[in-house]
Amino acid sequence: MSENASPARTSPGTALVTGPTAGIGHSFAVQLAQRGHDLVLVARDRTRLEEVAAELRTAYGVDVEVLPADLVDRASLATVEARVADRERPIELLVNNAGFGMKERFLANPVDAENAMLDVLVTSVLRLSHAALGAMTERGHGGVINVSSVAAFLPRGTYAAAKAWVNSFSEWAANEYRPQGVTVMALCPGFTRTEFHQRMDVSQDSSPGFLWLDADELVATALRDYDRGAAISIPSARYKAITTVARVVPNRVLQRLQTLGRK
Repeated sequence: MSENASPARTSPGTALVTGPTAGIGHSFAVQLAQRGHDLVLVARDRTRLEEVAAELRTAYGVDVEVLPADLVDRASLATVEARVADRERPIELLVNNAGFGMKERFLANPVDAENAMLDVLVTSVLRLSHAALGAMTERGHGGVINVSSVAAFLPRGTYAAAKAWVNSFSEWAANEYRPQGVTVMALCPGFTRTEFHQRMDVSQDSSPGFLWLDADELVATALRDYDRGAAISIPSARYKAITTVARVVPNRVLQRLQTLGRK
């Protein structure tokens, strides 16, 4: 190597992030790129994916692959599964971040819409985790971060039920696969300033200002928790307190309090 030549960049491995074009997913993509990870970005909108990919390549000099996919569609999901399971191009970290919610209560929503939400929040997490963990346990290292929600600790319909599954699955997988060198963690954010609530047509004025989190700070905390091997990450003292109370208060009482809050 000549005196003026730059040393070759060493990547800590490739991270695949679903839903990386905005909000928490975008913060994950940026902060993982800052750490030197090459990236695979998965979302439905190819144009926005390409924009984010170009931004990250320019800013951080990492390789970025875009993989347009609709996780509700089983054939499209299978394409992502195959990429996650690819032993020749290994994924070191899978971030299952894609998701959406619905403003209306259960019976006001078409059942197909409820099922589509379940496909994204549960089925895609299960199938992509299965693909990732198979490859990671074979080679003895890797990790999965599943973006859940503090709603998992509260009786709030099918969204909360789906996130409770994510927490339960992630905590089990963390203990099951830690001896094989794999880290699994559920991230449980509260209200976060992203496009998530805008897409639901829910104003950020709907909840007190002190409850709202910054996506970049949230992800920085999550990555620190992941680095130390946490199975569950709950960013901010206020949400740690809320989830602690929710664990000891009966669900029927919590549900009643939430009903009163909507009146």
